[in-house]
Amino acid sequence: MRVLVTGGSGRLGRSVLTAVAEAGHEPVCVDLVRPPAGQVPYESFAVDLLDTGECFSTVARYRPDAIVHLAAVPVPFLRTDVATFRTNTQMVFNVCQAAADLGVGTVLAASSPTLMGYGNPAGWQPDYLPLDEEHPTKPWNAYALSKVVAEETIQAFARRWPDRIACHAFRPCFVVSPEEWSGAPTQTGDTIEQRLDRPELASVSLFNYLDARDAGDFVAALLAKARDIPPGQVFFAGAQDALAREPLARLLPEHAGVSAESASGLTGTAPAFSSAKAERLLGWRAKRSWRTELR
Repeated sequence: MRVLVTGGSGRLGRSVLTAVAEAGHEPVCVDLVRPPAGQVPYESFAVDLLDTGECFSTVARYRPDAIVHLAAVPVPFLRTDVATFRTNTQMVFNVCQAAADLGVGTVLAASSPTLMGYGNPAGWQPDYLPLDEEHPTKPWNAYALSKVVAEETIQAFARRWPDRIACHAFRPCFVVSPEEWSGAPTQTGDTIEQRLDRPELASVSLFNYLDARDAGDFVAALLAKARDIPPGQVFFAGAQDALAREPLARLLPEHAGVSAESASGLTGTAPAFSSAKAERLLGWRAKRSWRTELR
């Protein structure tokens, strides 16, 4: 199966390309800028997916069996709210429309846990913990709002053509690439050890994380089951523990403003996000933990 991976040169994209290849598929890296020579050992193509014509012509060029759409403005406040919202929503629509019109059988799109609404300076309380896919979304910035729209776009195409195209979305937790376990900066500029030593750093993301290789394995599992599960599914994908040395029952009230009552069930190493749905429907479970990977 030929699989187009948009945003393939990013920290998540590189691991997804590897996992797709190891699963026996033919990955193609599509990104705004070609990755440096040797960094991504797969065919790559530079394209601006925000341009509808470029998007369609790229899908027509490769005629993939599936598209894994990771390309986006990757974090809140990296660009203006207008640019962030327009880029993230238009790209996912372009990809879905091109896939539907040109006969691509599967589209998987990356969303984000941030649409849960945590980090809101005006305050945030979960309806319950751990957070799962049934929890209401509460976006408060343009990035999180764009991910809500992205998920709705995926589900709209799934509803319109359930027999033509399998569309699903997934919410990878804070992605940690392999080199970051050895001290390389994370996507927020700090290191994993700093996030463990200073809980206020990791509290911004409710102490969630996911090894990029586990994220790649998740995508491979979703590709394998995409046509066997109900259309328009959304999944959390996170590690089986929290990125914290103390229980979240103590850390969330102290550092994230979550009530002690809401956090009380997160004892031991339990994370704030549940990946039980992915385990139930896909047979996927994260294998790696900061306790085994941190060097």
